[in-house]
Amino acid sequence: MYEVKEIKISPLATIREALQVIDRGAMKIALVIDTDGRLTGTLTDGDIRRGFLSGLTLDDPIESIYHRDPVTASASDSREKIIEIALSRRIYQIPIVDEQGFVVRLAEIDHLIRKEKHPNLVFLMAGGLGQRLRPLTNDIPKPMLSVGGRPILETVIYQFKKHGYSRFAISINYKSDQIKEHFGDGSRLGVEICYISENQRMGTAGALGLMESQPDRPFFVMNGDILTTVDLESLMDYHIRNGSSATMCIREFGLEVPYGVVRLNKESIVAIEEKPVQQFYVNAGIYVLSPEMLRLLPAGEALDMTRLFEMAVEKGLTTLSFPIREFWMDIGNPADYERANLEFKSNFNV
Repeated sequence: MYEVKEIKISPLATIREALQVIDRGAMKIALVIDTDGRLTGTLTDGDIRRGFLSGLTLDDPIESIYHRDPVTASASDSREKIIEIALSRRIYQIPIVDEQGFVVRLAEIDHLIRKEKHPNLVFLMAGGLGQRLRPLTNDIPKPMLSVGGRPILETVIYQFKKHGYSRFAISINYKSDQIKEHFGDGSRLGVEICYISENQRMGTAGALGLMESQPDRPFFVMNGDILTTVDLESLMDYHIRNGSSATMCIREFGLEVPYGVVRLNKESIVAIEEKPVQQFYVNAGIYVLSPEMLRLLPAGEALDMTRLFEMAVEKGLTTLSFPIREFWMDIGNPADYERANLEFKSNFNV
């Protein structure tokens, strides 16, 4: 059970203020309290992500995205009853209210679930040549480059382990012996690791078809050269709760046009916008796939993940996006590598 004074917020608050409350409370939720001090709604990190996808900004109010009919439990409910309500509604926090509707505490169910390891597989792609990082990768595979005093891939594994995921399959190719010698079967890190050897380049999805044992539940797929603090449990929960077959993490990316953009109406100039920034969502290289996605893979053929998602869309399967607002870095060139080392300590504690 947790005190709630740090996670209360007004219905008139902005998304920016809500994020500050959610981050400060570290509970993935804010409690929306009316002027009388009573609970009027809840707002989660996932609600905010969906708001961003619909076009909202940090300065927009939360009124259109918070839940006005939150699931609650009574202050007189037993611990077992509170857990039963939470699990039946697939939620991990429940406001506990008294007879007048005032919040007395927040029941956090997540720590009970975390007592057991999550059984979901994590598939890490570590077979690339790292050509854009030459000469750093002349003698070492890119996921084994040291950032913050340890290989990138080791930090990736620690991040998943921190969230309760301990079963890993790693696809390997270029200088694969270095990866296998460093990690072995994973026991040194307290996880289980098996390896998928790519005898030929299989793209970013083709190696999934080389697994001897196919997952029977949703599983992660992630590039082995990405550093991120994204909430992996929230990502998996988002995928499952929304009935998704394939979920892709996306990242907002701004591209500045280096010139003044001229807006025309036929031949007439109607406006000139100096060096505008175009905003896009880009593929962040982190995915959750359900087992049915594996049936779309062409046997023994190379395939990129973007094409696999296109095939899922063509089949009418549910494909969702999950915006990342946390730290994320794809180490693709020497400048990225240098910045990753500079920013590592301020973002990771592993």
